[in-house]
Amino acid sequence: MNVIAPEVVGMSAERLGRINSKLQQYVDECKVAGFVTLVARDAEVVHSQACGYRDAESRLPMTKDTIFRIYSMTKPITSVALMMLHEEGKFQLVEPVSRYISAYGSAKVLTGFDYMGPRLQAQNPPMTIQHLLTHTAGLSYGFHYDSPIDDMYRDSIFRSETASLEEKIIGMAALPLRFQPGSAWCYSIATDVCGYLVQVLADMPFEDFLAERIFKPLGMTDTAFHVTPDKLNRFAKLYQHNIQDGSFHEYKGSPHIPYHDYTKPANAPSGGGGLVSTISDYWRFAAMLLNEGELNDVRIIGRKTLEFMTRNHIKPDLLPLAIGFANMPGRGFGLGFDVIMDAAQTGVLNSDGNYGWSGAAATNFWVDPQEQLVGIIMTQLMDNMLPLQQDFRTLSYQALID
Repeated sequence: MNVIAPEVVGMSAERLGRINSKLQQYVDECKVAGFVTLVARDAEVVHSQACGYRDAESRLPMTKDTIFRIYSMTKPITSVALMMLHEEGKFQLVEPVSRYISAYGSAKVLTGFDYMGPRLQAQNPPMTIQHLLTHTAGLSYGFHYDSPIDDMYRDSIFRSETASLEEKIIGMAALPLRFQPGSAWCYSIATDVCGYLVQVLADMPFEDFLAERIFKPLGMTDTAFHVTPDKLNRFAKLYQHNIQDGSFHEYKGSPHIPYHDYTKPANAPSGGGGLVSTISDYWRFAAMLLNEGELNDVRIIGRKTLEFMTRNHIKPDLLPLAIGFANMPGRGFGLGFDVIMDAAQTGVLNSDGNYGWSGAAATNFWVDPQEQLVGIIMTQLMDNMLPLQQDFRTLSYQALID
């Protein structure tokens, strides 16, 4: 990966140096094991650094080719894959999901309980593919605690390590919906359903579609649903934030995200959170987005499609968005990405129109078309309560001088 002098594209090398100073402070204070970060402007990488450890106990250093669990940073990739099929005329966004996965036509909405048990209503309107892509389908995830639906998710086939993708997605259709499709926003397994839709519409395994249509053309050689034996020495250890003293310890699973063994091929590749990747691989994906769907003369998705995906699709009365108790002021949601609608309301240096997403282990990326800026931060810290992403974004934007 070639790194150019930041001043060539209107950024300050001295100011970018603040990124590593701040992140190294987290490492020195034993709050985070390590990081890899990347900043690019005008499609040129101006900052690429690794600090700390990929395995703190063994003192194995973090390197720029370290492999990370990117969890929900899988979602933008899956959403792009599905919209590639939309461009081929395979479906319309307003079509019912049940047209392609019939089990979802029978899913009912939970409206409460009485002495006879749960009260259920038919979907009105029917769940559409657009609802899935925007997390307004009525589905949930299992880590919320404000609905009995999530109790069902925590004890569902979705947690199975042996079920196939088809078995999981069809099995989840038997659970009630949290709300009528389109009437609320709830972060959910919807993108996993999108992954299965890719498999159905493309008539090929979901993981093969990603490999052949996205990863291979973009040169994303380390991105997959598991880590092969020859790459295990580059695979970062997963840690958990200790809220009491700010330290970290090895992650062994929790009620909201069970431990998953990424050293084995996935029986059910998760379109919502199953990929591993490196920062250089994810930079290739982000560079394609920044370049309006094309990289190195390879077009992955159309310019207008990407423009449509990265607009806010959430109705004003459903804003502000929130995941649990975490409010997201100033943000909307497109088709697979969050979208900055009012940068001032986010409380972090930003631009209107900036889009991206995060992963459960504190990974994050954004693409800013206005400033032609990309930022990616990779680490492996679950249950993070530290302002890692905010610090990185602020220190990236403050380096702009032209």
